[in-house]
Amino acid sequence: MRPERHQQLVAFLRSLGLECGERDLTPIEEALTHTSAGRAHNHERLEFLGDAVLRLAAAEFLQRHHPGLGVGRWSALRAQLVSDRWLAEIAERCGIESVLLLGPMATGDSAGRATVRAECCEALLGGLYEAWGGGQGGLEPVHRWLTPHWQRSAAELLSDPDRHNWKSALQEWSQGQGLGLPQYSCAERSQVHGDPHRFGCTVQILGQASHTGLGPSRRSAEQAAARAALATIKPARGS
Repeated sequence: MRPERHQQLVAFLRSLGLECGERDLTPIEEALTHTSAGRAHNHERLEFLGDAVLRLAAAEFLQRHHPGLGVGRWSALRAQLVSDRWLAEIAERCGIESVLLLGPMATGDSAGRATVRAECCEALLGGLYEAWGGGQGGLEPVHRWLTPHWQRSAAELLSDPDRHNWKSALQEWSQGQGLGLPQYSCAERSQVHGDPHRFGCTVQILGQASHTGLGPSRRSAEQAAARAALATIKPARGS
């Protein structure tokens, strides 16, 4: 690794609140090298590892900071705290793109930028785990970096249970009103991978106006439509 690159990675890790000392930063370099760069050692292996690291660290966080929630609520909350959407937001917040090694195709793919950020953020977690000793302390830098972000996100989610789980909330409301299940109709609007408006979805509830949402996947478009519907009915729910 070139000295300039090493110094760049040291500065980036320091911005996350991590002091690397004399640690070998090869895993960090690998994690921040996207497959599009065409290098033999890229983020894919560490993304696989980072997925497991993220889920374990999030479980530990919830048991330490929210011990009274119970397994069901832990699972629901963890699903939000390890989602691709959450990873992409954290990656953007920490400025991960400034240290990524990308190929021309990924650099020019603005629609897929969030996906790249999420993938490499997850790989970075795997890289931190390896660089800090794996099973001998590898989770420590993950907790040091992510705990403040998890605390903020968990507080937001617990204060508003519908947040990012709009389909379930809409279904609960519609059934409680005796209106049956919401009906979703989705269509593909484009065939561009990573297009944030690739799918459009309309949700209809008996006797209610229909609402539409857009997203990069059918699932996200359904969530967006449910969110739009909830925004209309929520005042009535609270009255």
